[in-house]
Amino acid sequence: MGFDLAFVTKVFAALFAIMNPIANVPVFLSLTEGASAQAQRRVAVLAAIGTATGCLIAVLAGRPILDLFGIDVDHFRLAGGLLVLLIALSMLQGTASHAHAATPHETAEDLDPASVALYPLTVPLLVGPGTIATLIVFAQTARAQGRIAELAAGLGAFLALLTAALLSAPFVGRHLTPNATAITRRLMGMILAAVAMEMMVASLQALFPGLAR
Repeated sequence: MGFDLAFVTKVFAALFAIMNPIANVPVFLSLTEGASAQAQRRVAVLAAIGTATGCLIAVLAGRPILDLFGIDVDHFRLAGGLLVLLIALSMLQGTASHAHAATPHETAEDLDPASVALYPLTVPLLVGPGTIATLIVFAQTARAQGRIAELAAGLGAFLALLTAALLSAPFVGRHLTPNATAITRRLMGMILAAVAMEMMVASLQALFPGLAR
């Protein structure tokens, strides 16, 4: 079985859509407002490490955790698809999903920049419920189809891009217009909605085999 570039692209696109580094650049800047360039870099590195760790935990331990609670992966895929679809719909409407958005006190100006690297920047803004559900489903699919290398490639490529986006946020923020952010959010919402529908259809076909015919 050859290397499936389409699966790599699907993993990368789904993670890009749900974590959306471009749309989160203004969030990163607001959370580190007033901090020195060195402090912003420290926050970016810590957030990148925290996101990578969270993603790896979801990929490696997601299925054992489901088994521990007696949850079938197809039921989880359906629930995850619904959650991802809700996030996608909120992005299409131009608003931030409550599953990934920070509460007002989390974006207050008096926050210590170093304290926001893991919370709320990593959790729940980047590694939120939608991200975790998506990764668990992709990990199960990769194991079933022998696509572990493709999953690692897609995840690794996205994490590299995310790290670069966070480190370059001060520069990008000076050139990113509100219109560009809004357009990107809606485009990623469309991609994410397609991923969510695929997850839901796959779970329904597994739960109700008659639907496949």
